[in-house]
Amino acid sequence: MKLLAVDTATEACSAALYLDGEIQHRFQLAPRKHTQLILPMVDELMAEAGLSPQQLDGLAFGRGPGSFTGVRIATGIIQGIALGADLPVVPVSDMAAIAQAYFNRNQEDTAFVAMDARMSEIYWGVYQRDNEGFARLTGCESVIPATAVDFPDLQGVGLGTGWSTYHDQLSEILDRRVNHVEADSLPSAAEIVQLGADGLNKNLGVPVEQAMPVYLRDKVAKKESER
Repeated sequence: MKLLAVDTATEACSAALYLDGEIQHRFQLAPRKHTQLILPMVDELMAEAGLSPQQLDGLAFGRGPGSFTGVRIATGIIQGIALGADLPVVPVSDMAAIAQAYFNRNQEDTAFVAMDARMSEIYWGVYQRDNEGFARLTGCESVIPATAVDFPDLQGVGLGTGWSTYHDQLSEILDRRVNHVEADSLPSAAEIVQLGADGLNKNLGVPVEQAMPVYLRDKVAKKESER
């Protein structure tokens, strides 16, 4: 299987190519430079592999949550490639990618992922490792105040930038369920392409018109009366 993935949902910009189980990727921390960097990353990976888009089996992208602008960049690029090459697309949660990166390196089976969503809120999701080693969502993803998180009664690891901004609140609420925190965790296309390949194997690819971003928050800014 050959799959291309991109992610621009956070300050990290990345692209990855899945080639029959092997992953090649590019990753750079570059706030506000995603539009300049992401296409050259894609071109480099495809050129090194000697592939054209028509030779791919599918595509994946970080569908959010994250920066509204960043999520739209990745969505637009993948939609363009999918339309031109008639390829199925697997939208992948950026929070799942954060959890997957940790599961790939550690034995922990539960990840409490919190991404700073600004406006005094976090993007929140709890992921568990399934029998195949993939991050699977428990419950639902949400955008909420750190003091309102919902979680299962399990031990796990805290991941994501929300743990930096709201460490005390989250630690108090989860009450000793968190064994370790990695607050600098960011999503990467390397894990998005890994999850995307699994999704494609399970026939979860969608046509280009259904490859849409997931913002979680419907409004960029709330009216004063709604805060």
